Amino acid sequence: MKSYLLITGDFVKTGGMDRANFALADYLARQRDSLHLVAYRVASELLAYPNVKFHQVPKLANSYLLGSPFLDWIGQSVARQLSPKCTSILVNGGNCQWGDVNWVHYVHAAYQSDSQVGPLRQFKTSFWRWLSLSGELKALKAAKVIIVNSDRTKQDLIKHLAIPQEKLHLVYYGIDPDSFYPATVHEKLELRQQLGWSADKPIVVFIGALGDRRKGFDTLFTAWLELSNLPNWDAELVVIGVGAELTKWQLRAKNIGISSIHFLGFRSDVPNLLRAADCLVAPTRYEAYGLGVHEALCCGLPAIVSSTAGVAERYPVQLQGLLLPDPDDAVDLVARLQKWWENKQHYSGLVSSLSQELREDTWDEMAKRIVNLMDG
Repeated sequence: MKSYLLITGDFVKTGGMDRANFALADYLARQRDSLHLVAYRVASELLAYPNVKFHQVPKLANSYLLGSPFLDWIGQSVARQLSPKCTSILVNGGNCQWGDVNWVHYVHAAYQSDSQVGPLRQFKTSFWRWLSLSGELKALKAAKVIIVNSDRTKQDLIKHLAIPQEKLHLVYYGIDPDSFYPATVHEKLELRQQLGWSADKPIVVFIGALGDRRKGFDTLFTAWLELSNLPNWDAELVVIGVGAELTKWQLRAKNIGISSIHFLGFRSDVPNLLRAADCLVAPTRYEAYGLGVHEALCCGLPAIVSSTAGVAERYPVQLQGLLLPDPDDAVDLVARLQKWWENKQHYSGLVSSLSQELREDTWDEMAKRIVNLMDG
């Protein structure tokens, strides 16, 4: 029996990197290999496997910042205990200083957060970035094999951290095709009825944390205000996500008197929300990959995303019009949303083949590629 150790913050189904880590752990658990997980949280589905052992890390004050030294320390401790008999040990970025296989989901050196919420939060964000930069560089320099989630991530590691190209291996994220698939006309109408959405108005979706400006909601908000003043624009914007700036955006929309933006907060029914919608917008300033965009495409939605996002690499030539050259350019976003609006059926047809292609690349297929690199 092979033995594996995975070290990361959370093995759960919410969030891009968390969902990917869950998928890898679930695949290994189903192979009946001995699997050790060092993390703050592990989903109950994984704990139900008899071959999975959870080494829980304390998360002081529910803070990743305060918990990070414990994740590193416990991860290294378990790794030392298991390394003589463990087939492979995998960490994420700089979260644990162990030089075996490193799976990079985010490059801290590639982006500096811009938070508009209070000096204390700005200090915390800056300190967290400084801490992450130090751990990231040290861990990646020591790694024997580095797995990246996009060519964007690969190029960032080469540019910002001078990581040798031969250490870098690209493995794109997978998908659950049974959850993310295009809805039929009848299914979409049923979903909208259940959600209380209009059957006739186009629905545009934004998914992302509202803790800082990385996801670009400020650009979308500015563009939406402009569109709302146009006589031929009659769409609804659904915002899925939480964060320190959520209340600020809710108050701003209320004070302006705009009723076409709906803040839903955290939702566990994202597949249904996407299948009931018509378009997704993600004007991200930094996105190593972009699982939310990937999921939207799998649901058959045209997704307008920044051209620098990792997921944009998957777009064929005919969908290049959905890519934003500048995530700060609200005027350009207005123009692209108008173009989509005027050609909704055309864009939906173009996305169809990409949707099918992405749904064929499942989480298990991704996990198999990673395990091959771990075993190699």
